[in-house]
Amino acid sequence: MLFYFTAMRPNAEKYEGSMESEDKLSLAKKIRENGDILLKVTEKSKTNINLSFLEKVKTTDLISFARNMAGLMQAGVALARSIEILEKQTVNKKMKEVLHGVLESIQAGNSLSNSLAKYPKVFEPLFISMMKAGEESGNLVGTLREVQVHLERSYNLNRKVKGAMMYPMVIIIAMGTIGLLMFKFVVPSLLKVFTDFKVELPFTTKIVILIANLINHNFVLLIVGIIAIVFGLRYVSKTEKFKKILSKLVLKLPGIGTIAKQTFTARTSRTLASLLKSGVTASRALEITRDVVGNMQYRLVLDEAITNIEKGTSMSKAFQSHPDLFPIMMGDMVEVGEESGKVGDMLLDVASFYEEEVDQKTKNLSTIVEPILMLFIGGGVGFFAIAMMTPMYKMLESVN
Repeated sequence: MLFYFTAMRPNAEKYEGSMESEDKLSLAKKIRENGDILLKVTEKSKTNINLSFLEKVKTTDLISFARNMAGLMQAGVALARSIEILEKQTVNKKMKEVLHGVLESIQAGNSLSNSLAKYPKVFEPLFISMMKAGEESGNLVGTLREVQVHLERSYNLNRKVKGAMMYPMVIIIAMGTIGLLMFKFVVPSLLKVFTDFKVELPFTTKIVILIANLINHNFVLLIVGIIAIVFGLRYVSKTEKFKKILSKLVLKLPGIGTIAKQTFTARTSRTLASLLKSGVTASRALEITRDVVGNMQYRLVLDEAITNIEKGTSMSKAFQSHPDLFPIMMGDMVEVGEESGKVGDMLLDVASFYEEEVDQKTKNLSTIVEPILMLFIGGGVGFFAIAMMTPMYKMLESVN
C-alpha cells in the first residue's frame, strides 16, 4: 500500500515523501526507526490516476532548476540534498518525477551528468555535456550558472521570433474561420432574399455566391480536406527531404530570411560559446551544436567544421567559406579567438550582437506586418460588403 506522509526530523525540519507499507502503524514505525516523527499520513487512492505523462518539462523549468541548483550548492548544500529540496519545491509533476529519479541515481553512486543522461527527452546533450565538464573541472556551480544564462538567452530569442510570427498567423486563422462561417450561414440567407426578389446580381456577388455554393455543397469534404492537409504536412515535415527544402526556403524569404539567418547565427554562437567555456572539446561542442541548431544548411557547415578540426585545421575556415549563411564577422571573430585562445569569449560577443539584431528586427517586422494585415483584412471585408450591398440597393430600388 502506498502512503503519502509528512514527517519531522530531530532538528525540527519538516519534509514530505511517499513510502510503501502494510499499514499506517508499520509506516510510523519505519519513520521512527530513522529518528523522525510522523506528523501526517494519507493513503493513496486506488482510483487516483497519475497524469504526469501528460505534462511536459518546459525550458522555464530547466532554467529554474539550473538557477536554484547553483544557488543551493553555492550556499554549501550537498548535491543530493539540493536535488531533494528542488524535488519538493517543483510544481510540475513530470519534473518532480524526473528529479526523484535523478536523486535515486545519485544516491546509488552515479554522477550528476550520468543521472541526467538517463532522461534524454528532458535534458538535451548540451545540458549533460556541460554538467560533465563542470564535474571534471570542479566548477559545477559555475557551469550551472552558464547553463542558466544559455537557456535564458535561447528561450528569450525563440520567444521573440515566435511572437513576431504568431500575431499574423492568429489574425489569418481568425479571419479564415470567420469567412468560412459567413459563407456557410450568412450568404445562403441573403441569396434566398435576392432570389425571391429576382434581383440581377453583379459580378462580385456571383463570385461570393460561387464560393458559398462550393463550401455548402462540399462542407464535410472541405473540413476533411483541411484536417488531411494538416496531418499530411505534419507527416511530411518529419522527412529529411522536406526539412532540407524548408531549410533553404526559410533563408530565402524576403525579410524573414534575414531574421532566420541572424537567429541561427546567434544560436550557433551561443551554444558553441557555452560549451567551449565549460571545457567541452571543440569537436564535441560542434557535434552538439549541430544537433540543436535546427536548420539543415547550418548543420552541413558545422559538419564541415568538425571535419576541419579532425584534420587539424581551424574551424573558422568553415564559417568563412559560407558567407551566405554566416556573416563575415562570425568567421573573423572565430579566427581571432583561435589565435588568442579565446574562441568562447569571441563567440559570446557574436551571439549578443545578433540577438540584439534579431530583437530589433522582430519589432520592426511587427510594425510592418500590422498595416499590411489591416489592408488585407480591409480589402476582404470591403469586397464582401460591396458584393452583398449592391444587390440590396437594387432590391430597394425595385421595391420603390
